[in-house]
Amino acid sequence: MDELIQRITLNPEVCNGKPTIRNMRFTLAQMLELLAAGMTQEEILEDYPYIQREDIQACLLYASKMANAKSVIAFAA
Repeated sequence: MDELIQRITLNPEVCNGKPTIRNMRFTLAQMLELLAAGMTQEEILEDYPYIQREDIQACLLYASKMANAKSVIAFAA
């Protein structure tokens, strides 16, 4: 799991410090939005050839850890 989570990077020089995949300009939020819209992993891998299956798994793992935080702040959609 540690190996997976290391694929998610936080760099103030890339995407204003938002969590990204392997320091690329592809954010965790973008990946989650694609999955939430119903894209399959296979479709994502086909449309974004620089993304690896492990990147998708890392995004889901990171998001699950964020959702399991001790405190949650409500926001408007």
